[in-house]
Amino acid sequence: MDKVFISGNDTFGESAIRAGCRCYFGYPITPQNELGEYMAAHMRNAGGVFIQSESELAAINMTIGASCTGSRVMTSSSSPGISLKQEGISFLAALELPAVIVNVMRGGPGLGNIAPSQGDYFQSTRGGGHGDYRTPVFAPGTIQEIADLTFHAFEVADKYRTPVLLLGDGMMGQTKEPVVFPEPLNLKEMPEKEWALKGRGKGKSRYMASLILDPVEEERHNWKLVRKYKEIEKNEVMYEEYMTDDADIVVVAYGTVARIAKGAIKRVRTEGIKAGLLRPITLWPFPKDILVDLASRIKKFIVFEMSTGQMVEDVQLAIGNKAHIAFHGRPGGVVPTPAEFARYINREISQK
Repeated sequence: MDKVFISGNDTFGESAIRAGCRCYFGYPITPQNELGEYMAAHMRNAGGVFIQSESELAAINMTIGASCTGSRVMTSSSSPGISLKQEGISFLAALELPAVIVNVMRGGPGLGNIAPSQGDYFQSTRGGGHGDYRTPVFAPGTIQEIADLTFHAFEVADKYRTPVLLLGDGMMGQTKEPVVFPEPLNLKEMPEKEWALKGRGKGKSRYMASLILDPVEEERHNWKLVRKYKEIEKNEVMYEEYMTDDADIVVVAYGTVARIAKGAIKRVRTEGIKAGLLRPITLWPFPKDILVDLASRIKKFIVFEMSTGQMVEDVQLAIGNKAHIAFHGRPGGVVPTPAEFARYINREISQK
């Protein structure tokens, strides 16, 4: 298969189209604008629909409507735009509608800046909107992985009838790398979605609503969602281990920062420090079991994030007091270097 030299933002779009996405709704915001531009240029040729909505609120509600019909649908934005979509994401979860939402994170809080950041971890992994729901979150680490995980996200969304979030950042969106794309799906070969609203036809009329006025029925629905989330936790956890076999200290990092961490680990390994990396690929479900396993033999961990410390809480919940957990963060859009983080690993190793 041929490789294509392509940016992360364009890769989100191309892989979505190949995965059968035929409806895209979005509103411009840096640093993900190229994704919307790509869909505007290519959706019509794929037989799909592109709409630049009047707002982020409109985009997420268009996403809900298109998903009701059984279409594979995607929307995208960057941090403050995703905040505006949270009510709609909660509606998608309540209605059990599949959709893929791309967040190319920027510095914050507030409007912040257009630099890469990882400050949306809490929002992404805790649902973000109102009510008891969870959202599968995939965090690609390379442009190739953007292609693979975008394709996979549509499969997971349909399998569990749930919104799925793809979490990148401004650097990843702008970076270009060689990519081999998955082969396009043949939509005619996809199974019929029996739950979708296709018009009355010859059967009974159907409707969808997230308004459940009976508290007992609402409780029953919430426990149904919980059972689904437990299945996702059991089946969909993904992570990468890098040089952990003989490690004395393990870095936990995701996305762009994990790539920086790999560079730092290579540096300190030349100095005799046996460092390794655990990279969560699913931020939810979080790969806690592998952390527990690593903590049975490794007593020092460093959580490395482009934030003031968010994923570190999930590491702490997984490991507890079984190991020492340090944290190194650069928030607000500051991108650390491998040399900087290598110095931090050295300092942490030198402490008793």
